[in-house]
Amino acid sequence: MIIYDDKEKAIAAVKQNPWVLPYISDDLKNDKEVVLAAVKENGWTLQCASDELRNNLEVVLAAVKQNWMSLNYASDELKNDKEVVIAAVKQNGWALEFASDELKNDKEVVLAAVKENGFALHYVSEELKNNKEVVIAAVKENVYALQCASKELQGSLRSFNNENI
Repeated sequence: MIIYDDKEKAIAAVKQNPWVLPYISDDLKNDKEVVLAAVKENGWTLQCASDELRNNLEVVLAAVKQNWMSLNYASDELKNDKEVVIAAVKQNGWALEFASDELKNDKEVVLAAVKENGFALHYVSEELKNNKEVVIAAVKENVYALQCASKELQGSLRSFNNENI
């Protein structure tokens, strides 16, 4: 059921309630201005946007800045965009779950994630789970993140407490 097929009415509607986005015409779900208005109000609405706009840097950045979980609905290409992923993980480290495998192995991205939420270490590449700098950053944020580190680092860091790290 399409309720909105007029661009100006659709923009006004999504600014008031972004969850009307599913009820606009497919053409308007592919209109950057309409979708931007919706995702700026609620990033989750990215899931209702066209595939083309899920691959638009400006739209996806606006969405993840409003709600980190919207990274889940970004295109695979933008899940591999460092700027997009860092914007999401700085809001909540758990966003690393939705990042590309390549960025889960990028030290800068991973450090941003674990400094925000130590348990983001759970989604880090095996290589970086064995990186002392990354693990220490995660443990400083949450000591219990140590359980997500490599077995090797768990053993060597268990003897330290937070003050030594």
